[in-house]
Amino acid sequence: MSQSKISSSDDSEATNDVASSATSKTLQEVLEANRAYVEGFGDKAKLVGAPRRRMAILTCMDARMDPAKFSGLSEGDAHVIRNAGGRASDDAIRSLVISSKLMGTTDWFVIHHSGCGMQSYSDHDIQHLLGLDDDHTHDEGTKWWHIWKSARTPAEIQWLTFSDLTQSIIEDVERIRQHPLVPDFVRIYGYIYHIHHGTLEPVPEANRIGSPKPSTRRAANQSPT
Repeated sequence: MSQSKISSSDDSEATNDVASSATSKTLQEVLEANRAYVEGFGDKAKLVGAPRRRMAILTCMDARMDPAKFSGLSEGDAHVIRNAGGRASDDAIRSLVISSKLMGTTDWFVIHHSGCGMQSYSDHDIQHLLGLDDDHTHDEGTKWWHIWKSARTPAEIQWLTFSDLTQSIIEDVERIRQHPLVPDFVRIYGYIYHIHHGTLEPVPEANRIGSPKPSTRRAANQSPT
């Protein structure tokens, strides 16, 4: 075995050791925090799954965002659905439909934010970084070297990146509004959360699209005049 290979292997093992140590520290912190939380749990055991404020929020998983704080929420107030970009993916809509149909929510908020990483890449960029767009193999030790491409790799996955922040909210609100399982009476709001000062800025066109619409089923059942 060459010296370069030995060095590369040693570096990899060192990296794994650091990751393992960091994970252990993170786990310890979480468990300590949970013990403190349990001590003050109080009446939270009486909460139910249906949100008290009859609202749901679809937003980004960005660590700088805390929906509870910028929306004034407490446990039991709302459903919060998060993914990369806060996009109206099929799974996000699945959760929203359940939120309304089974849990009674009537007001949904789609909140994207400034400085979102999903605005910095295209779907093709991500496919290339993950090595999904060709047979390129990343060298060991580089950022993506551990990603292994196989016949089962979902190369056509939709990463739901975007270039226009405002337009992404409009598109997501419209996709939710037009979904056949979304109740007509649900109010859907579109907002931009500004990372650097915490303001929620409305997106007028998204809010227009998200307004409750007349029930076509109810209209069809009305007697003609």
